[in-house]
Amino acid sequence: VHLIPVNPIREDGLNPKSRKRIMPDLLTEPPAIDPVYEAHIYCNIPTIAERSMEGHAPHYFKLVSVQVLIRHGDRYPLYAIPKTKRPDIDCMLVPSRKPSHPQLEAFMKHMSKGSATQMDGSLSSLPRYPSHSLCEMGELTQTGVVQHLRNGQLLREIYINKHKLLLSDWTAKQLYLETTGKSRTLQSALALLYTFLPDFDWKKINMRHQWSTIFCSGSCDCPMRNHYLEEEQRRQYSLRVKNSDLEKIYVDMAKIVGIPTRQLRASNPIDSLLCYFCHNVSFPCTKTGCIGMEHFKVIKRHQLEDEKERQEKKLYFLYALLATHPLLNQTVNRLQRIAEGKKEEVFVLYSAHDVTLSPVLSALGITEARFPRFAARLVFELWQDGKRPKEHFIRILYNGADVTFQTSFCKDYYKRSSQPMCPVEKFVNFVKRDMFLVFNSTSYYDACRRRPL
Repeated sequence: VHLIPVNPIREDGLNPKSRKRIMPDLLTEPPAIDPVYEAHIYCNIPTIAERSMEGHAPHYFKLVSVQVLIRHGDRYPLYAIPKTKRPDIDCMLVPSRKPSHPQLEAFMKHMSKGSATQMDGSLSSLPRYPSHSLCEMGELTQTGVVQHLRNGQLLREIYINKHKLLLSDWTAKQLYLETTGKSRTLQSALALLYTFLPDFDWKKINMRHQWSTIFCSGSCDCPMRNHYLEEEQRRQYSLRVKNSDLEKIYVDMAKIVGIPTRQLRASNPIDSLLCYFCHNVSFPCTKTGCIGMEHFKVIKRHQLEDEKERQEKKLYFLYALLATHPLLNQTVNRLQRIAEGKKEEVFVLYSAHDVTLSPVLSALGITEARFPRFAARLVFELWQDGKRPKEHFIRILYNGADVTFQTSFCKDYYKRSSQPMCPVEKFVNFVKRDMFLVFNSTSYYDACRRRPL
């Protein structure tokens, strides 16, 4: 099933006049929604060191497992705007070019030795790092590699250096690695892994291939999931056609480029223009004019309206519950095995897409979360209570922020308890039982087939 992103991407804020891009200093969060600020957050340009809450717990708690779900890093667009010059971005890795990372050169050398690794099927034929002087469509950029080198370094400092999750003699069985079959997700996983376990032994790396962007593995047959996705797409379409300002903007942009409005809309200009924005490159102009800030303000306003309506109508939430159950069920089963004392798969990495992370956030009830930026990370930590070793707790973090008590299954517990974490049973019960209540079902199979009343 090819799923389209149904959460609007925050990606506007273009300077129409000077053709020169000015990067504002992001020190304080503006009080109102600012399209330029939101676009910068989405770009996630590696600049200042990131503060994160990963690994925080009372001293008597022991970290026993970490599962990480990432979105790939910054990429070249998946769509081109017809009749315009493609953005001139170089996808060769050049350590002297910004943004860079102290381990970028070592990463490239290590990747060139990777023939010994075990990779499922088509993964072995993919390049292990980007290397085109003009990026190919959807290719990871140097920025994207650096974003995940930084992610891996941050997680290493916390989970390896501080909490000793993996010791120097770690084995292949202690890792579980899975990626979709795109070069950008494989390369993002390898970049994170390289700084998390520097100069790792390739023979210990077994990268699994996941063909589905929602990581549903062998449980992808779910008619009602597709039903809710179609309903959600209808809702989106309906909201869009009602918006006369948006239609005028598309008509105007199509005239500038010199193509029919329908063709411009289909070429997804937002995706392409975001690349210009994130890379500080001048936007394309034609003899007729340039696409500018006013176009983007209208598109942005519509996206915010769409996001608000999406929350109210709940169709996406119903889709998300069914889309993410297989992945969350796999996560819960692993947590239960580790809580019982198994020492396998203590570090898990899923390398995925915005259409993977977004429904997971929605299904968990984390409604305040921003749409997954480039190199976004969602982390599940499992902790053992040192005073009561049979008791285990979970923490969930999104881009370094603790969102455990924003989840639907732990909101109420937080109000009643002084514990700094959520009992793992709450998460287990949610995934095994409570996810299906809204469908008046008791199982994933039943919820996937039960028509709404």
